[in-house]
Parts: sequence; C-alpha cells; structure tokens
Amino acid sequence: MKTSFLTLAALIFTFGILVAQDDDRDDDRHSSVYYTKGGNASLLSFARVARNGQEISSIPRFTMFFNVGTNANYDLGKNLGVFAGLNLTNIGMITEESIVGTVRTDDFKYKQRVYAVGVPVGIKIGDLRKFYFYGGAEAALAINYKEKTFINGEKVDKFNEWFSNRTNAFMPALFAGFQTKSGFGLKVQYYLNDFLNPEFGEGNARPYAGMESQIFFVTLGYNFDRKR
Repeated sequence: MKTSFLTLAALIFTFGILVAQDDDRDDDRHSSVYYTKGGNASLLSFARVARNGQEISSIPRFTMFFNVGTNANYDLGKNLGVFAGLNLTNIGMITEESIVGTVRTDDFKYKQRVYAVGVPVGIKIGDLRKFYFYGGAEAALAINYKEKTFINGEKVDKFNEWFSNRTNAFMPALFAGFQTKSGFGLKVQYYLNDFLNPEFGEGNARPYAGMESQIFFVTLGYNFDRKR
C-alpha cells in the first residue's frame, strides 16, 4: 500500500513539475498570504489490517462529519505556491472477524475512529488559477477515540475516550491531490504508522497485540478557494 501511494505521489509531482516549467518568468504576480477553506470533505477510508500476520477483513468506511480546516497560502508565481493549515479530521476503520467457539461461530464487527488535529504543509504546482497538483505531509494528534462492537449484527458495546492510548497519538501522513478552477478536487492521504497501538494494555488484556493497521483515505472537496 505504501509503495503504491508513493508511486502515485511521484507521478503527480513529476507531471506537476512539467506543468510548472511553462511558468512565465516575467510574471511578477506575487501575492500576500491569503486564507482558504481547506479541510477534508467526505472521506472514503480503506484499511489494511492483520493480526500476527493473518489478514483481517476490513470494510471501506465513509464519513462526512466532522472534517473541517483552513489553510494559509502564499503564491510564489502563477505556477507555484506553498501552504500550511490546520485540520480536524474523522479517521477510522471497520473490521470483521469470525471467532469459532465450541458450540457456535460468532461474527464480530468493530467500528473504530479518532478525531485528529492535523497540521498539513505542502506545495502547489500548475496553473494556480485553473488546474494544479499539490502534495505534502501532515503531522496529526489523535484527540478522541471511539469504538463500537457488534456481535452477530447486534451492538454490544460503545465507548469513547479523550487522548486514548488505544491508538498511536502521533499520526504522520503523506498526501497528494489536484484541484480544478471549478473547485472540484481529489486528495489521497496515507498514514505512515499503525492506527491502533499494539502495546495498549488494560489489566492483563492486550486487545490489539500483534495487530497491524494502516489507513489511507480518498476525499472529494478539499479545496483552496479564497475565503470571501
């Protein structure tokens, strides 16, 4: 998953650099800092989850709330700009497992998410007034964790925790995307470390021991339209 994302990001940046080479060197249009809406809109998340090397079934997760943010932008010319921002993002995954008992088999479903405060820093390349690519990195802090447990389709447990140790508190990520003049855009973001903390313990229980849980998401609507 990580290799595929990095390959995609490399292709996007290579194409963007070719576009940027058409920049008019005589253009002296350098803007001051301006602020844009930023933030992720609707998210479709995917996860690769395994326990002790055995794959666990995961379901794509769609969410609309609450994903908000803002960016501070500075354009170095008509084909190159930089930005930094502040985002609140709803990140999570849905997994399913069947546990075989002596009498019957139970189907377990887990819905797990965090709200994370992130600081993205990136670069924009292309025609900043019409069509351009962007990419960068984000450092995020998980602030609220929520988990729901279902057995055979029935919800049996639900709880949330502030600054929980169940997930990795620090969530670094890479992202890449594009935006058009109309405001339509697409962004892919990949988290570099595990979502769940395999070292978490509660008494003698370690529910996430041996688990690998990597997440990436696709979002439509992340944009850099100027605030009015």
